Amino acid sequence: MLKEFKDFIAKGNVMDMAVGIIIGAAFTAIVSSLVADLINPIIGLFMGGIDFTNMYAVLSGDVAAGASLEAAREGGAAVFAYGSFIMAIINFLIIAWVVFMLVRYVNKAKDAAAKEEEAAEEAPAGPSELDLLTEIRDALKK
Repeated sequence: MLKEFKDFIAKGNVMDMAVGIIIGAAFTAIVSSLVADLINPIIGLFMGGIDFTNMYAVLSGDVAAGASLEAAREGGAAVFAYGSFIMAIINFLIIAWVVFMLVRYVNKAKDAAAKEEEAAEEAPAGPSELDLLTEIRDALKK
């Protein structure tokens, strides 16, 4: 049973999936930073200084006016953090777009490789063995 488990783990698909998960986690950190540090300020600039990450509605509890989301949560207030949700949607859309572009590029590369193989198969490889034997036979008959 242990050998069977080792064989399962050693298969390429499982290893590929593990590498994909690790790279995906690192990529998520990069995209989160991109959104938080670059895109949010630009959106805030165009929206008149609005910071989506601090947009929330107080459901219960006392929160000082203008307090940040973090301060409201630390104060024990129940908050509806719709700004964080908006940022999660933006993160998702950016990640989905980048993954789409990567898959698109990989598919184009695969299609190009398939076309090259197809062209190599279609190219005449010269006369077949049967053709050569037929020519030799005909030459010997003369």
